[in-house]
Parts: sequence; C-alpha cells; structure tokens
Amino acid sequence: MSTPDKRRDGLPYRPCVGIMLLDRGGRVFVARRRDTPDGWQMPQGGIDRGESVREAAFREMKEEIGTDHAEFLAEAPDATRYDLPDHLVGKVWGGRYRGQEQRWVALRFLGEDGEIDIETEHPEFDAWRWSEPDRVLAEIVPFKRDVYTTVLAAFAPLLTRG
Repeated sequence: MSTPDKRRDGLPYRPCVGIMLLDRGGRVFVARRRDTPDGWQMPQGGIDRGESVREAAFREMKEEIGTDHAEFLAEAPDATRYDLPDHLVGKVWGGRYRGQEQRWVALRFLGEDGEIDIETEHPEFDAWRWSEPDRVLAEIVPFKRDVYTTVLAAFAPLLTRG
C-alpha cells in the first residue's frame, strides 16, 4: 500500500465548475481527454475571480466543446471535492492545487450535434459522445467516480426521459 503524497499537504482545492450537459433525450455528454487514455469526463474548468458558477459553466462549455447553445436547468446544492492521484500532484495546474472543489450545474443542449466542435483553440478532448446516465460511472476515470456518483444523484430528477 502506498503512502499519501506529502506534496498535497497544505495545498488548496482549485475552485471549479462541472457541467452535466444533457441532450433532449436525457443522455449525458462525455468526452475523452487527450492527455489520458480512456479518461472520459464531463466538461469542467476553473471559476475565474468574480465569475458566477453559471457564467463559468457557459464559458467553459464554449471553450471546451465550441458551443454554449444550452439552457440552465439546475445547480447541485453542495460542492464536491476530489483529490488528484499521487502521480499527478505537483504536475497539473502548476502544482498549486491538491484537487478540485467543484460546483456542478445541469444544462440542456439546445443545438444540433454538428454545433459541437472539440477542436477548440486549446483542445482538451479527442472524442465525445452522448452516454446513457447509467453508463457514465463506468466511463469515468476512477478518481472522479465518487464525485460523479454525487452529481448523478443530485440531478437524478433531470435524467428521466420526457
């Protein structure tokens, strides 16, 4: 058993927004990270100083998938946190954070799939798809599964097909 990485001691969590983007059929947008083989996730990113959670969500959506054609549905009631795996502490985000504290929002995509363009100015993803909610946890990198379990539970009423 490995011991926890001491580099995380005293490091703060990065303020972040996570986006559960739903299509009209209740499927969840997931994308594969370019830097992590089989590392699927929902869009997420930092919250800039002075920016609201909702503003950050729409900005990050545009930056990561090339569109912000969506409507706001809900914000999860509580923030979630995750710690980076030991091998990533000190390597991502300039080594300034131990993980992320995320505020999650649910958005409904109002556009057509052709509007989604992951070849953005600073591309993070190399593939994307709409996933059934009950498949999301199986596709997500292990260190984010607890967060995603909480998020799926928070937005469960929105995941039923209309």
